[in-house]
Amino acid sequence: MRDQEIIVIYGERIQMMAYEICRQAGLREMILGKCASYEAKIILKPNLLGPVPASEGATTHPEIVEGVIRYLQEAGFRNLSVCEGSWVGDRTDDALLVCGYDTMLKRLEVPFVDLQKDKSRLVDCAGMKIRICEEPLSADFLINLPVMKGHCQTRMTCALKNMKGCIPNPEKRRFHQIGLFEPIGHLSAGLHQDFILTDSICSDLTFEDGGNPVVQNRIFAAVDPVLNDAYCLHLMHLDETEVPYIRIAEQCGVGTADLSRASVRVLKEKAEERGKVRYEDTESSPGELTHRQTKEKTAGLIRVSELVHEVNSCSACYGRLVPVLRELEDEGVPVERLRGICIGQGFRGKGGRFGIGSCTSGFDMSLPGCPPDEEKMKVWLRQLMEKPLQT
Repeated sequence: MRDQEIIVIYGERIQMMAYEICRQAGLREMILGKCASYEAKIILKPNLLGPVPASEGATTHPEIVEGVIRYLQEAGFRNLSVCEGSWVGDRTDDALLVCGYDTMLKRLEVPFVDLQKDKSRLVDCAGMKIRICEEPLSADFLINLPVMKGHCQTRMTCALKNMKGCIPNPEKRRFHQIGLFEPIGHLSAGLHQDFILTDSICSDLTFEDGGNPVVQNRIFAAVDPVLNDAYCLHLMHLDETEVPYIRIAEQCGVGTADLSRASVRVLKEKAEERGKVRYEDTESSPGELTHRQTKEKTAGLIRVSELVHEVNSCSACYGRLVPVLRELEDEGVPVERLRGICIGQGFRGKGGRFGIGSCTSGFDMSLPGCPPDEEKMKVWLRQLMEKPLQT
């Protein structure tokens, strides 16, 4: 597979699609070309941000992981493992069970490494020091299996941001303290991705923790994470200014964001239907949202997010508050009364009227938790609006 190539496959047989796209990409030859050994340590890194089934549009389908593993095992590779660290506030073990990885990996006899429990070390990532878990750094060949989806703070997440699961929890909090775009852009300069297989089966194009899945029945492969994410921008009808970490990664030497140089090869389930097309020709791909539809889906979330005073909040906390506010609004609750509700690490040790999470424990009214449970959050916000809110 060439550096500026993207291979796309559509269909409903997810495991077979993943297997076939690996075969078409020449993954066996890529590994042997780099490592020259069937004993190479190959690590697969999916997105398991929390205990959310892939059908909700937030996590990598286990069928994709199984398809890749079966391809690698049949090709003769045996030193395989899967690693991931869920976002702050959720346990990776819970995500493993809910997402169906536990039984699948046991059946395939492939070990799993919980990066929330892994050691880490400082790595120079194009001039920025970032603490990265040792397991993914030890890979001879790293396969990234992200989900193309929306994100409450970075607008979009895919190959580049999925590497954030390879850093320890304290470092994840630091990313939010200093702003996500710069460290995400630098991270892949210190943790190289060798092959990317993106899950675009039914991702949530509005929010990272799912709930609004959009059926697209698509998987695509790339070797350049910057080009991969630039392609995602195109598919999601976003402008590069909305996701600045892509250009930052390009400036760090991670890859290129120039889609005009990309060659997109689309595969069908039947061999005789395979062929090459340019990326401009994939505008009407099955299941793809139009620009208008995407904007409509995100408009409500953007509107309620403007009610929140957020300073250095972690994705798990902020990512739960905004959908809850949107649900309450849909139910006819006057959420405008909550304008100014605070959330984030920037409020530690400070006072205020009302806030969400342990970081706002000094406020007059605060919901504890790191992060708080969504149902408890919803109940607490309802109760909060029943009280007179002093300005």
